Amino acid sequence: MAHIDLGLDEQAHPGINGLARYRPETAKPLLDLADTLLHAPHPTLSAGERELIAAYVSDLNACAFCCASHSAFAAAQLPAGMPLVEQVRQDLDAAPVDGKLRALLRIAGAVQRGGREVTTELVDAARAEGATDLEIHDTVLIAAAFCMYNRYVDGLGTVAPADPAGYTRAAEHIVAHGYGAR
Repeated sequence: MAHIDLGLDEQAHPGINGLARYRPETAKPLLDLADTLLHAPHPTLSAGERELIAAYVSDLNACAFCCASHSAFAAAQLPAGMPLVEQVRQDLDAAPVDGKLRALLRIAGAVQRGGREVTTELVDAARAEGATDLEIHDTVLIAAAFCMYNRYVDGLGTVAPADPAGYTRAAEHIVAHGYGAR
């Protein structure tokens, strides 16, 4: 049960979903940001890659709801699916991702530890793998935003369902409609 009374069935509206219903006026800009960062067209990073960044940061933050949901959202949009998502979360260095994505995920991990952990060396390494300034910018912003989302969801003690089927159903909706259509 959440730390505050959300006035709804938390099992039916877990994680950020219940918080969005509790406070729709704050939910709208938060969901619009998520939609822009993760679902809207991007010139070079796929939605699956951007969701993978969100899942990776959420895993590092030990946010069960966000990690499970964004892992499902990434898996639904990446050809290698959940096995790849799990490999990245378990061992980034051994995961079968290209050098650019690995370098961007390293930047995301640095952001998770603290913004000043992003070093010139990490940025230069990403550039050496072909990352653009836009990709570096968006990776930092996704990672920073997910630190906020993770702390929001966990700070209010929201429910994180254990059944992966719910996250898979949610992934179908997000892939089809994005974050703005709730």
